[in-house]
Amino acid sequence: MFLCDIGNTSYHFLHNENDYKEDTKTFDPSTIKEKVFYICVNPHAKKVLKELENWIDLSWHVDISKYYPTMGIDRIIACESIENGIIIDAGSAITVDMVKEGIFEGGFIYPGLCAMKQTYTNISSALDYPFNFELDLDKMPKNSADAISYGYLKTLHCEVMSKSMKLFLTGGDAKKFASIFPHAKIDETLIFKGMKKIMKKADLC
Repeated sequence: MFLCDIGNTSYHFLHNENDYKEDTKTFDPSTIKEKVFYICVNPHAKKVLKELENWIDLSWHVDISKYYPTMGIDRIIACESIENGIIIDAGSAITVDMVKEGIFEGGFIYPGLCAMKQTYTNISSALDYPFNFELDLDKMPKNSADAISYGYLKTLHCEVMSKSMKLFLTGGDAKKFASIFPHAKIDETLIFKGMKKIMKKADLC
């Protein structure tokens, strides 16, 4: 049995506790003949998978009434994986979602690293600096490079830390953000844990 989290750039698989990724541009899902339980935010992939009987869309088994209508299924499944805490999913966008006693309390979307870096570069080539995750967020910067990092990271850090809850980090850039959230638990399989819980509830295991 395979589990698969499909985003805009990759198919993220879990098979027998081994997780790996395939590029959405080159991977052919019909090459897998075993049963695959998946979630998907990629419109093109959704169309392809509808034609494959062994690929089962788990989104049909989720009680989405607990969430808002336009919320991505990846965020919903991640929220289903925990009872209490804040999930920071650091991918193309950074999503921050809060769960208390198993109930979704709300969340927000923040630009991912590449998107925000491009925003600064679009303003001026003089602002083309990498982000400094070792920056002291308790001190106001005195140079352009750190000023950019501070403006981006401090806002996110303050909002998240103001909730005083357990933190979970996931997504491709999770390890980078661990520098400013040192007490967060990094869990790259958070969505798979949520998928397993949904499958258990729906008696699909």
